[in-house]
Amino acid sequence: MPVINSIAALEEDMTAWRRDFHMHPELAYQEERTSQIVAEKLKSWGIKVKTGLGKTGVVGVIEGTGEGPSIGLRADMDALPIDEMNDIEWKSQNQGVMHACGHDGHTTMLLGAAKYLAETRNFAGTVHVIFQPAEEGFAGAKAMIDDGLFEEFPCDQVYGLHNWPEMPAGQLAAVPGPIMAAADKFVIKVKGKGAHGAMPHNGVDPIVVGSQIVTALQSLVSRSKNPIETAVISTTMFHAGSAFNVIPEEAELSGTVRTFNPKVQDMVEAGMKRIAEGISAAMGAVAEIDYRRGYPATINHKREADLAAEVAASIVGPENVRRDVNPTMGAEDFSFMLNEKPGCYLWLGQGGGASSENVHHPQYDFNDKVLPIGASVLAKLVEDLQPRR
Repeated sequence: MPVINSIAALEEDMTAWRRDFHMHPELAYQEERTSQIVAEKLKSWGIKVKTGLGKTGVVGVIEGTGEGPSIGLRADMDALPIDEMNDIEWKSQNQGVMHACGHDGHTTMLLGAAKYLAETRNFAGTVHVIFQPAEEGFAGAKAMIDDGLFEEFPCDQVYGLHNWPEMPAGQLAAVPGPIMAAADKFVIKVKGKGAHGAMPHNGVDPIVVGSQIVTALQSLVSRSKNPIETAVISTTMFHAGSAFNVIPEEAELSGTVRTFNPKVQDMVEAGMKRIAEGISAAMGAVAEIDYRRGYPATINHKREADLAAEVAASIVGPENVRRDVNPTMGAEDFSFMLNEKPGCYLWLGQGGGASSENVHHPQYDFNDKVLPIGASVLAKLVEDLQPRR
């Protein structure tokens, strides 16, 4: 089965919705205009709507014909603090804010699926269409869950999808197991003793100590972790000093840790503390480490990933469904939902559009040609999977 005909007929409308969202991007928990438009459209299609969940989140409830399970379909709505560099009619009108990750497209595809499902009701049970705020680093999924998402709107399964510029337009990936990494943050403060730059023996140089720590942290990846497992430790900031001839009192290092396995995550956290404190003590300094766990790893459930792959194949053909893609060390807060409910996070290829840039680039743009594909997959997930309990 190709793209659903009535959704294909929506392509022009969906393109207009998407470009309107693109012109008016909003940052995390500020998605007031976006959520208002989403809620108004859902209501106009006869869908029951709840607003304000997780501050700016929106949930629509679509009842099917008869009893059946409940499926959650999720899209994120927020944008990024980036100055857009595209020269397009629908360029961002909000200075310093841009839909550089395709959430405008995700929101539009779920709206298209919701409109179709509300019109046809060709399924048993209930669909909850979940429009989530604050995916970009502010854990909007967790905020909605903490606000009672799954208590008020029970879901037997949850599904979401993300555009993927590195895959050709029209391909989909549905992979069981880890698909995106856990994302943690760390800050290490090294306290030494200031001195004249020409008289280092009178002080304890925190820059030298910090440099040793940066290098030693990589031993956790190369020597403490099982080589079969995956981890990334990136020190991305190193701040110290304010004058060329002064050894400062303190240095501050910070960065990110990415893992898939919680045991590796535990090992890295403990190892970073041991290394930072040990090296500092050996060199006469003192280290304080603040390790903060962020998004968990996004881990697809096998049964749901297999079912999602079957549905995707019915839309784009089996040859265009990828089961072999490698997971990415990027993170995604849909992981919080997958920790609560079985489900699958799919990738939708969008390569070959007007923009060749990857997400989070100032010249990225969503490929509108894949809107009907994504909306059809979301709708068919409901129609094909609802009867299977």
